[in-house]
Amino acid sequence: MVKIAILMKRRPGLSVEDFQDHLRTRYGPPALRGPGLRRYVQSCALPQGYVRGELLFDAVGEMWFDSLDDYERCIRSPEFAAARDDEGTFLDRSLTVAMPVDVHVIKDGAVPDGAVKNIEFVNRRPGMGIEPFRSYWRNVHGPLAAKIPPIRRYEQNHLALGEYQKGAAPPYDGLAITWFTSTTEMRSGAVTAEYAATRADEAHFLPAGHLPIIITREHVVL
Repeated sequence: MVKIAILMKRRPGLSVEDFQDHLRTRYGPPALRGPGLRRYVQSCALPQGYVRGELLFDAVGEMWFDSLDDYERCIRSPEFAAARDDEGTFLDRSLTVAMPVDVHVIKDGAVPDGAVKNIEFVNRRPGMGIEPFRSYWRNVHGPLAAKIPPIRRYEQNHLALGEYQKGAAPPYDGLAITWFTSTTEMRSGAVTAEYAATRADEAHFLPAGHLPIIITREHVVL
């Protein structure tokens, strides 16, 4: 099974509240009619995330299919046309990104009801090759980060290798997705020794500074 992550930015002038309502109540139901869609989850940024200004993305949609061919057939199908046509009414298409990804479960824990979901937009360190980056992230850094006590579940979504064959450099090399019981629990992890070790390791494969994130709560549509 393959997963497509859709990084969504709302249309200029549309409020966060109206964007989230549109995504859930108007876009979601028609999207479900697309043939071959096996699972669909929408994760919208928490309102308090906007206190300091705009976020890089307002939501991430995750769609699962049996194959990439099934995904292509779905988005081009007459059944998906209503959802596709609706995108221009609430999305900034110039900033919205579709990412086929390979999912690696690093910590296979249960997600509690009402959990918060941290989505980090990952790029590799300048000059680092794709394969060394993917290997280090998964096999060295992943096990370190999985030790941070409040993390309930941890997945790495590595951009599908075929995306690097399309000419232009992809905007992101992957997504790091972690679930926590609450934002309070998430903050508590940032003062642990395990978190400090994880941060210290980032210089080996990530660019300097913090990578952008959005903190969300997910809504399972299908």
